[in-house]
Amino acid sequence: MENAEKFRVCPVEHAGALDNIFRKLVQHPGKIAGKYIKPGMSVLDFGCGPGFFSIEMARKTGRTGTVIAADIQQEMLDKVKAKIDGTGLEETIRLYKTNGKGIQLNDTFDFILVFYVLHEVKNQPALLKQLKAHLKPSGRILVVEPGFHVSKEGFEKSLDMAEEAGLQVIKRPRYFLSRAALMGH
Repeated sequence: MENAEKFRVCPVEHAGALDNIFRKLVQHPGKIAGKYIKPGMSVLDFGCGPGFFSIEMARKTGRTGTVIAADIQQEMLDKVKAKIDGTGLEETIRLYKTNGKGIQLNDTFDFILVFYVLHEVKNQPALLKQLKAHLKPSGRILVVEPGFHVSKEGFEKSLDMAEEAGLQVIKRPRYFLSRAALMGH
């Protein structure tokens, strides 16, 4: 794999593959992220794509919580907006366009989801430090990577970078065709 291909962001044209009934069968948002979220929490869906996880997480936080759906592609955020308009979830979900240079938010979070995104980031150490800085003291970060795209060695290297950033692996949940780690301070 060439270096430029290694960090390729999933194109908007593939959004349908990221958000369909078949995916819900094997990667149900409530079963993966929902168990870490309680009403009133502040949540970041980093690399939200078309909002596959964002919407379920907003239902879990309720009206007293907040979900920031963050993506580098405005077109993905437009898809999230179209889904939530008129549902009442637009009061819970805030859309945030990242600039590829970091998380420029003042918020701190109880839970951060980084699902099938970390391998797309060129500067993983910098991102992991930023995620830690935005994590509340008792907060958790769930990183899930595609096992068919990220090797075991590559995932372990990412976890080493997370530890260097000050994060600790708490557990390694198992998800279909994926590599995952739940981390905290």
